[in-house]
Amino acid sequence: MTERELVFVVFDGFQSLDLVGPYEVFANAGGYRCSVLARRAGMVDSHSALPVSAGFGIADAASQTVDTLVVVGGAGVAVACADRELVAWVAATAASVRRVTPVCSGVFLLGAAGVLDGRRVTTHWRGAARLEREYPGALVDVDPIFVRDGRLWTSAGVSAGMDLARALVEDDAGREVALGVARELVLFLRRPGGRSQLGVPLWGTRSVGDPLRGVVDAVTADPGARHSVADLACCAGMSERHFQRRSTAEMGVGPAGHVERVRGEAAGRRWPRAWIRSRRSRAGADSAPARLCGARSIGIWASHPMTIRNDFGPRARCPGRRRRL
Repeated sequence: MTERELVFVVFDGFQSLDLVGPYEVFANAGGYRCSVLARRAGMVDSHSALPVSAGFGIADAASQTVDTLVVVGGAGVAVACADRELVAWVAATAASVRRVTPVCSGVFLLGAAGVLDGRRVTTHWRGAARLEREYPGALVDVDPIFVRDGRLWTSAGVSAGMDLARALVEDDAGREVALGVARELVLFLRRPGGRSQLGVPLWGTRSVGDPLRGVVDAVTADPGARHSVADLACCAGMSERHFQRRSTAEMGVGPAGHVERVRGEAAGRRWPRAWIRSRRSRAGADSAPARLCGARSIGIWASHPMTIRNDFGPRARCPGRRRRL
């Protein structure tokens, strides 16, 4: 089988894991020839000062041989977006390759190259609002780990690039090869693209003295309870206005959004596949678990019902009758 040519685009201040993680996935899969490209060939420093050798500069690359263009992200992406020659090369190459894949904030470089208009994309949750402002033609969905829109695949932050790379390997070589890579690298066998990148456990470990810790613990302990802003602000010992600002700044979502998120993930843990399958004849039955947890937004339940059934069903224990939350 002919090897597929993958080119990773880096720049000063790139995020090293955006490069190394997907690179290792493809290298372990076999059937790929990976190379690193920068504005000029030579050493390029990541944001963490890890130096990486770029084997090619944009003047050396032959874009007609590239199968997949992978654009990494990082703190230096804003400067990279202002580099007209680099942006022009990315735009020309993206138009000719089979597949285009930004990792994390690498999507901004593709935005500067005019690739995102009319496309559904994702990025790291922290940069989503900025992406919407700077590239209003893009359809930004902050929730998924990765998104495919035709030949454009985008991913959320940092480690999600490895999930995306594994999905690309599966698309190219099949499930068995992708699972072999996952086992070798000790990755999730399947952390689906539809799974929220803002998983509740990420926010559950806060310092002992943090006033938001009590709020996080209270909501997680009883997702179905009445969690009004007033009640949660009282728990945190803050005014409602200050609590709203603090929650949004530190957790990336307001109090109501956090409660909704906890309830949605609680639904995923509580309702097994057998319970859902028994109700498949009803319209909208696949979203029932989220509704029963009190979630107003059914999110990934509606978009990815088979994913939820496959992931949670075999390991879940039927909870029996539960009150409506």
